[in-house]
Amino acid sequence: MKPLKLLKALHRTRKQVFQNDTRALEAARQRINAEFRKNKNETSPEKLSELMKIGQDVEILLRTTVIQGVHDESDRIVLRPRYDVLLDNVPFCDAPKK
Repeated sequence: MKPLKLLKALHRTRKQVFQNDTRALEAARQRINAEFRKNKNETSPEKLSELMKIGQDVEILLRTTVIQGVHDESDRIVLRPRYDVLLDNVPFCDAPKK
């Protein structure tokens, strides 16, 4: 994956994860852009590879673990999970399935 493609993927994920939350959307946008600006002059292939891996891990983490909570009228928080978060809870099994 190339850096520009990763940047776009992170911003797409940010928009999905923090949908309708302008404060979180802006904070995530600034953080993503700041990290890319901070490392824009990096030329070492090892360091670039490491930074790309971190960026990909962050994108996966945001997409699969963050659940948005919204306050409703009765002072409760309603959770709005996305499809990516709703994975089957399958227990670990050592024995192969037939």
